[in-house]
Amino acid sequence: MTGADLVLHIDGGSRGNPGEAGFGVYVEAPDGTTTELYGYLGRATNNVAEYQALLHGLRHALARGARSVRVLSDSELVVRQMAGEYKVKHPDMIPLHREASALMRRFERATLSHVRREQNREADRLANRALDERASKLE
Repeated sequence: MTGADLVLHIDGGSRGNPGEAGFGVYVEAPDGTTTELYGYLGRATNNVAEYQALLHGLRHALARGARSVRVLSDSELVVRQMAGEYKVKHPDMIPLHREASALMRRFERATLSHVRREQNREADRLANRALDERASKLE
């Protein structure tokens, strides 16, 4: 990859809060190709799942050699915490915030923007897929 933007649509969710949790990342590359990342997280809060989506997306972008990344999230809390507008108080989220901040700094350019839930359907679908696949394995 030669510095072109990867766009990461990220979402995390839990069924119960805390409850069974999963994350989804829908990646758009400049050449029009897409990648879908998702995973089951076990028991976690919705906010922890949102951070896990961010971390998985950023790690993927770095592994692909991306030099810039544009992250879109429907989690106002994560976006505002990462921007420094909200303090990170919950002990479970402090290390996640710290790691996400460190990963963001590794890019030449990185932005994290809030989008409405309707604009984040693909990532939401993937987070739910992680949970649905886990549930079907337990049946």
